[in-house]
Amino acid sequence: MWYWLFKYILIGPLLYAIGRPSIEGAEHIPEEGEAILASNHLAVADSLYLPLMVRRRITFLAKSEYFTTPGVKGKLLKFFYAGSGQVPIDRSSGAAAEAAMITGRRILAEGKLLGLYPEGTRSPDGRLFKGKTGIARLALETGAPVIPVAMIGTERVNPPGSKMWKPAKVRIRVGKPLDFSRFEGMRGTRFVERAITDEVLYELMKLSGQEYVDIYAATYKAGQAQNGHKTSPSEQGPVQPDTPAAAS
Repeated sequence: MWYWLFKYILIGPLLYAIGRPSIEGAEHIPEEGEAILASNHLAVADSLYLPLMVRRRITFLAKSEYFTTPGVKGKLLKFFYAGSGQVPIDRSSGAAAEAAMITGRRILAEGKLLGLYPEGTRSPDGRLFKGKTGIARLALETGAPVIPVAMIGTERVNPPGSKMWKPAKVRIRVGKPLDFSRFEGMRGTRFVERAITDEVLYELMKLSGQEYVDIYAATYKAGQAQNGHKTSPSEQGPVQPDTPAAAS
């Protein structure tokens, strides 16, 4: 219930006023049944504008810290993230990637839309970074189609690291579903998982017009931090079913 109240009454009208959002290719999203929405990731606003403009409910995976922060602020955060369709994943253990995979499989088995950011975290500079192969493993295990989604302009509405939102045009471009059934039975083959992931990122590059960088965004951010650029907590993105160490 809260998901729809947030979308149509509590937050949606304000998002429309700030971003004047539009969507192209929405017909590529099935009206029912499981599917993976694979999106580029420019800002926190992505996780608000995409559900706003897609008729069906979208479930995202989110770090558990959003649900366990103490105090009144923590309760408000938990209420908001749960109400906006996000599911908590514990990233503190070595089994975090597998926990995310299990949750992702469950969501898809229920015939729902699962929203994923293959880059694993928000882009630090607006470019499109290398994808993690968890999305390929989910597609191979479940047979769910992968639908590429390009978010455009959200980084101007919600600049990374900024608490203030600014009026700017938001556009969403949805590509045709990608069918990887030709790779059936090949889960666990690193070359195949990398090929699938790269195909998804290539479609995102075409849809978004972003420059592609063949390095993980998390690795790039770590290098920036070592060179004196601190990555703020607000620049860290939702969980994805993969880790840099596990990705090929």
